[in-house]
Amino acid sequence: MSELFAEDEVELQSLVKQFLRSISDKISSAPSPECAEEILLHLEETDKNFHNYEFVKYLRQYVENALGSVVEEETNNLTREDGQHATGSGHDTLIHAVTERTRYSAEYQQMIHTLKNTMITVVESLKNKSEEDQLRKEEMHQEKQHRQSNIQFTDNCSDSGSSFSQSYGFFRQEQLQILAEKLDSSKPKEVRWEALKVLCRAPTSDVLSCESWSSLRLNLCVALSEPDPDLSDNALRFFAKSLSSSPLNVTREIYTSLAKSVESSFLSHKLSFPSGSATIDINRPEISHLLKQIRLMNDFQKEVTNFWIRHPEKYMEEVIENTFSLLSFHHEHGSPGTERVLEPVHLLALLDIKATWFKKWMHGYYSRAVILRLLERKYKSVAVAALQQCIKYNESCERFTNDTTESEEQRSIGLVQRSVYSGKELEYCCFVHSLCVLGKLIIYTNGKKLFPIKIRKYKDPVTLTDLVVILLNIMYKHPRPLDGDCSHAGSDVLSPSTLVMEALWMLCEQTECATECLYQTPVIEKLLAPVIALLNGQKAELKSPAATLSLIADILARIANTDRGLALFLFEKNLVAAHSERTFAAHIIVQFTQRLLDKELPSLCESDMPHSLCGAFILVCRQMYNTCDGLQVLRPYGLHKALAAAWKKTSSLSERVQTPVPGAGAGSSTQELQNILIWEETLLDSLLNFGATPKGLLLLQQTGAINECVSYMFSRFTKKLQVSSCEKFGYGVMVTQVAATAPGVVALHSSGFIRALVLELWSVLECSSDDVRVVRPKPTPIDPIDRSCLKSFLYLVNLLSSSQSVWELLGRQPLANKSEYTLREMPTSIPDLIDRLIAVNSDVKIHSLFRYEESHTFGLRLLNVLCCNLDSFLLLESQYNICSMLLQSQMRNVTDPDSSEGTIIIDSLSVERNHVLVRVSVIGGPSERRLPPRDLQEGEGEHPYPWPWFSCYPVPRCYTLDPPDILHTSPVLCLSSDSEISAFLSSWKDPKNDGSWMEACRTLYCKVMASKPNVLTGKVLADLLEKVVAHLSNSASECFFSPARYKAEEKTVKNAVLSSVEQLGINTCLKYGIYLRLLKEEAANDLALLMKHVKIFLSTQRVKTSSELITHQEGYPGHDWLASTVFLIMAGNMEKSLCLLVSLSSLLTSAFIWPARIHASIHFPKEVAESGIPPVYWCTAHYVEMLLKAEVPLVHSAFKMSGFTPSQMCLHWLTQCFWNYLDWTEICHYICTCVVMGPDYQVYMCVAIFKHLQPDILQHTQSQELQVFLKEEPIQGFSFTNHLEFMGVLEHKYRDIVLTDMKMI
Repeated sequence: MSELFAEDEVELQSLVKQFLRSISDKISSAPSPECAEEILLHLEETDKNFHNYEFVKYLRQYVENALGSVVEEETNNLTREDGQHATGSGHDTLIHAVTERTRYSAEYQQMIHTLKNTMITVVESLKNKSEEDQLRKEEMHQEKQHRQSNIQFTDNCSDSGSSFSQSYGFFRQEQLQILAEKLDSSKPKEVRWEALKVLCRAPTSDVLSCESWSSLRLNLCVALSEPDPDLSDNALRFFAKSLSSSPLNVTREIYTSLAKSVESSFLSHKLSFPSGSATIDINRPEISHLLKQIRLMNDFQKEVTNFWIRHPEKYMEEVIENTFSLLSFHHEHGSPGTERVLEPVHLLALLDIKATWFKKWMHGYYSRAVILRLLERKYKSVAVAALQQCIKYNESCERFTNDTTESEEQRSIGLVQRSVYSGKELEYCCFVHSLCVLGKLIIYTNGKKLFPIKIRKYKDPVTLTDLVVILLNIMYKHPRPLDGDCSHAGSDVLSPSTLVMEALWMLCEQTECATECLYQTPVIEKLLAPVIALLNGQKAELKSPAATLSLIADILARIANTDRGLALFLFEKNLVAAHSERTFAAHIIVQFTQRLLDKELPSLCESDMPHSLCGAFILVCRQMYNTCDGLQVLRPYGLHKALAAAWKKTSSLSERVQTPVPGAGAGSSTQELQNILIWEETLLDSLLNFGATPKGLLLLQQTGAINECVSYMFSRFTKKLQVSSCEKFGYGVMVTQVAATAPGVVALHSSGFIRALVLELWSVLECSSDDVRVVRPKPTPIDPIDRSCLKSFLYLVNLLSSSQSVWELLGRQPLANKSEYTLREMPTSIPDLIDRLIAVNSDVKIHSLFRYEESHTFGLRLLNVLCCNLDSFLLLESQYNICSMLLQSQMRNVTDPDSSEGTIIIDSLSVERNHVLVRVSVIGGPSERRLPPRDLQEGEGEHPYPWPWFSCYPVPRCYTLDPPDILHTSPVLCLSSDSEISAFLSSWKDPKNDGSWMEACRTLYCKVMASKPNVLTGKVLADLLEKVVAHLSNSASECFFSPARYKAEEKTVKNAVLSSVEQLGINTCLKYGIYLRLLKEEAANDLALLMKHVKIFLSTQRVKTSSELITHQEGYPGHDWLASTVFLIMAGNMEKSLCLLVSLSSLLTSAFIWPARIHASIHFPKEVAESGIPPVYWCTAHYVEMLLKAEVPLVHSAFKMSGFTPSQMCLHWLTQCFWNYLDWTEICHYICTCVVMGPDYQVYMCVAIFKHLQPDILQHTQSQELQVFLKEEPIQGFSFTNHLEFMGVLEHKYRDIVLTDMKMI
């Protein structure tokens, strides 16, 4: 079909006309022809009926007839050229190619040309008919004008009319001058009316730019205030059209005219405000006319913010000033003592009850600055009036509540569109409008400066705090929506409580606002007054106690979610409770929550208190106990036990609820079961949040609900839900906290979390999600770990950070090492992952990987992080021979495998293996070993990897640095008179009864550490430790545990067997001691003997546990790094080392610096001993997190953002006595400081390290590698000497808390 015939044109006219009628609504809503064109162009995307229009069907059939043969021919040609286009991933490519060729064909060009010419003809014909119809309509309009005087306001002055149905002509200046003269108020009404009709049809741009516009505007304003609707409505219609199509410099004049007209109308009419049972009918002509004008002003107010920034500020300021002038009308022109009159704000509140216009004006700084300046300098009366309205409503609340029955409050108010309003309804609308204005004002600094405000009849000015108390009082009186109170359909959105809550929520979100408005004693007293009354057995003066208390709990939870609000609850005695004693808000809240849980509040129990109220107050407590500070305050109340008891009771109830049977009244039982399940989830969620802190995790484990809580967390974690409505982060931090402990990681494993994590990693790492690689292939990753896998990698690092977690997941778990792996076989556990990604020691495993190099690199990077934890490395090495496997892989990766002279091939895998081998084979701090980088050199002429390779031991010497000078080798220096500590120790003679000796020792120790720290090494350090431990262990006041009595028979020691992990640990320590020149080769036997003695000694200090944890099956899981450190300090003297360790075991310090000694200790309660959570985690790490938040908040925030926790790094560092992280001298200072100064210095030292690392922590948080940095990198540049003063400050501030709690273990 190459041409259109005459009958086609006739048919097209009919189809186009029908099509335009169908979409007329869409086109008429367009403000300009350009917008209408956009609507037509995107009609297929926005109109679901697009393909059902007859015009569209006609066009589709026409295109098919014209181009069908062309498309078919091109398809056949392309298919013959390349068969892959016919099916599979190239289908899209085929479509694209056929389309391109068809577009450039001669048939396509002919079709477009014919269609275009025909459509032009059709449109011209339709246009001519439309103009004829318009002329006929105008003639009919003149006849019908008088019959339409009662037309709806929305039709008369809407500014969204279609410009496509209007016929415009060009007006000369003379014509407009004549119109201005005809509009003069002295002319007859008919003349003015005709002139207005002509003016409304004139182009707005011509009218506004004419020379007689000033006189026209004045005459229009006069017409606007005429009582005759024919004149006023036509004038208003012109104003509406002008406001919608004029620039701001003109519309401001029109808006000003409107404002002045409204103000003069209020002055002239003096409409009375309805009182008592009187009402106001908005259909009254004078009211209706005012409403129309204010409606037009309000529409302009809400739209003007979209464009006034493009104009000079003076135009905007004039609009704002005219608005405020109108709103302050009553205060400037009214006189006290006269009958109350209707004000502009009443009608504005009817039209825009939530003050949307004001919220929009306050949104941008450009307009907000002008508004606040005008309010402060000239129109403060607007704010005063709003405040007076809130106070007035508050005062009427009591009377209104008592006078109104429940049935009256909930009465229906009829249709949505109403015409009659009572005085109370108008008052309420004005209250809502005023509250919304004030709520927006006080969240800004300059808005708060308007307070305090002096109110008539009030002695004292009203402050911000007074305002919040007033709002709370309103909320107390109306906790439920009052349907008869507002002019809208009685929805909860406009209830007093909802409006007050919205205002308070805005304050809570702004730190400065919350501090000035909410975090004040009167506000907290007001919030908790009903709670205190109920706790004291009194009746709370609340209309609906349960509903009101739920709202109170919501506000309290939002306050507790901020640092300042939390501190207010925990540390400020701002409430008067029983017996006129002041107490903390936190204590009141937790006591009330416990009473709710135990149902010990009769006044609430009788009202069938819903579980939601109890859950609301539990949420408040949760915001406190999921922080270290809050848990410290709430722990004595045993809230975790109460929650666990309630959960167990609810869980048993849910099991007893009968399953609904069809036809047996299933509705009630189903609802009952649903309510029970929701309550059970609430309790589980609340228990789970104890796991947000180390000490809270111990409490959670003791409840016996940790497995159920973690399963619940996993169900929410998979849905990517937040922890709560108050939390900004997900469950990442909590997962990391839970994974740091043995019972936590076992719970994660049983919940399916680890399986899901491994499967997700494998799908990202090995299984591609891009099925159309022919069209757009996936880019080759540049980083060793691709960004798509980084999240999974960090999750694994967090999960396996603790050696106890590694032992639980890998202990006694052999690798599969199958002879065949199918390509679809996916790992589901951590051992499977190690087998497929790390222990890639066969061709079968290599060929089972789609992306061998990327996947194996991922595995080696993970192995490197795992091996940073020495206990984890020892387990991997003892079970899987990691080092041997890596060396063999290096040996095979040579240029000539058949020859022993081949060189190792430089690739990413060999570089990674070399790095791991050096890390696990060389022990030392930042200045004692050198780790090879993973990056190749890029300099010209340089070797790409200058570091030596090795495929067998020993490790090349370049990876070890010169050892430090230790005074064991320089006895002369030890006896020098310069060494005050040596002289002090040499004068020591069993100061058993000398209480001042320890104080003198601490003073001297601090002095020497500050001036000559290098003196405290070698023999001096050994002597100091011996004598201090001997003194403390012989002092009854310092001896925390019962003095140990140890004497093992030689046969028993000889028969003791060390595990493979312990043997590997001995070899590691021996290498480090030889490097430090503290040990010789023959010291291996003495170290092994010491380990056997310690093992026998500690076995008598442990409980016999029935725990199924692997870490509780065979003694302490890992190597005893403290015993090894002491052995090195004593320069290999086994007898002195054993004596020191036995004496140390009676001191409190041993519980924290010696993890093996306190593992499953008999000195703990049985539930703590069997928990599998060490005190270095639930005590030391807990207080490190607490002090970090207070002293180094940026670091604390960085950890939270990264999903990692400071407690995991503390557990890592302290368990292995900082080996590989600090130099030997600093390790010795750490041990000595904790013994001499007290165990709480362990906490202060960790805080000092984090403060020292703050710049690096912030940098690596930004690059999303914080946990990898902290684990892989040693602590560069840290010195006890430089941070001892800071630790002293921490001791002064926190010792009473930290040391006291340590003594409570």
